[in-house]
Amino acid sequence: MIQAIDVCKSFDGRLVLDNISAQFEPGKTNLIIGQSGSGKTVLLKSLVGLHQIDSGRIMYGDICFNQSSLKEKRQIRQEMGMIFQGGALLDASTVEENVRFPLDLFTDMSTKEKKERVEFCLCRVNIQDANTKFPSELSGGMVKRVAIARAIVMNPKYLFCDEPNSGLDPKTSVMIDNLIKEITEEYNITTIVNTHDMNSVMEIGDTIIFIHHGKKWWQGTKDDILHSDNKELERFVFASAMAKKVKSATCVQHINATDVGK
Repeated sequence: MIQAIDVCKSFDGRLVLDNISAQFEPGKTNLIIGQSGSGKTVLLKSLVGLHQIDSGRIMYGDICFNQSSLKEKRQIRQEMGMIFQGGALLDASTVEENVRFPLDLFTDMSTKEKKERVEFCLCRVNIQDANTKFPSELSGGMVKRVAIARAIVMNPKYLFCDEPNSGLDPKTSVMIDNLIKEITEEYNITTIVNTHDMNSVMEIGDTIIFIHHGKKWWQGTKDDILHSDNKELERFVFASAMAKKVKSATCVQHINATDVGK
């Protein structure tokens, strides 16, 4: 379990996280939502230690991560998996090399053991016969699946996902959502997802935290959203739904225009 307790973070005198407290449970998909600039990305980066918080505590079990020694932080980080917005694969490395990278960096496993672990993780995300391909040869959905395979190759206790559906079509987005949820439940991982995709929220949101102007404005489940009387949350949900419709309509117009040009 991960806890944020009274977390504050400022940049150049501007308060970005204002006394945020939250609890993220293992075996569940814990979602952080909010408008651009609300502070949700800063919160995610603070949880993994990419930002040093000004005050408060970030707890991994009974260990205060932000006050830990470098050795303790290193040990915890080896239990983390990260899925970045663009996949963040190494362009000059093959699929197999990308997934194996954490094993090369942090373990003393033999070459045979590494290969077996990579194969297992690639099969788990339903990627076969792509070991020697480079990221430029993959579709957007395949890039995200390779990123997930790399994120779980070290058997993480904690999984952090920053906009995992960014740039994907609706069908592929659902597939990535389902994969993240399946892996979370299967391995009892504490998964935290930073997203603005309401489809993801309603599909896999076990626990949802809504950040508004740097404050934790609302917390509940995907079912609670439907009955919430929180005005700011309602506006966010409505705006997100409208943005989704506009995006879908734009895609249809683009397809029609392409057909006309043929």
